[in-house]
Amino acid sequence: MAKRLIPLLNRVLVEKIVPPSKTTAGILLPEKTSKINSGKVVAVGPGIVDKTGNLIPVAVKEGDTVLLPEYGGTQVKLGEKEYHLYRDDDIMGTLHD
Repeated sequence: MAKRLIPLLNRVLVEKIVPPSKTTAGILLPEKTSKINSGKVVAVGPGIVDKTGNLIPVAVKEGDTVLLPEYGGTQVKLGEKEYHLYRDDDIMGTLHD
């Protein structure tokens, strides 16, 4: 049975994107040129409630590609896949083509 993690509060579950280590022609790429901390949002929590009782929703949605901080997040392993949990305010932005 596959497990599905639904984050609580303002947490975001992200699957990090691993950049290719070589081109389609077989040329090996140096590690520094292809390193960008990005990931795909897999699941989001409902948000947090402020002091006045208003719900502040999470700023990203499932399927978004996001820019992640170099350090931080909590590593989570579900089955064979590895994910990271971040707070909504730790995510630096969304990436678009």
